Amino acid sequence: MKRAWAFSCIVAISAILGGCDKDGSRNATQEPGASASQAQLAPAASETPSASGAQATVTKAQLPGEAAETLRLIKAGGPFPFGEDGVLFRNSAALLPQHPRGYYHAYTVRTPGSADRGQRRIVCGGPRRQTGNCYYTDDYYASFKRIAE
Repeated sequence: MKRAWAFSCIVAISAILGGCDKDGSRNATQEPGASASQAQLAPAASETPSASGAQATVTKAQLPGEAAETLRLIKAGGPFPFGEDGVLFRNSAALLPQHPRGYYHAYTVRTPGSADRGQRRIVCGGPRRQTGNCYYTDDYYASFKRIAE
């Protein structure tokens, strides 16, 4: 658990400082935009352009069941299981389309069997309780898939 926390901190600091080029941390044999942990999701239905390049999409049906529950809680305005849910997401690494500060908020997607919050999150943009502009990450903000309506 301590190692996972330390690794998460390192990833977050790297993203904040922008010390890692968007493509610099990818394995040369991997598809662009993919990560080892994303292999469990079904292939993206389509690619849509965004401010930061091509953005993979995922349907709600392709998301883990826990993500559907998180989306339900976002629409309801909570209550959320973790105090950190709904906090400002700064998009420092510019992996999501650029918007003014305060546009994006991050929410935890529970990971079964995990002793902590895990690495799965949903980041939504726009007014609270809106889920029309949301993104899913299963690798703690290293990559995102847009959640198709």
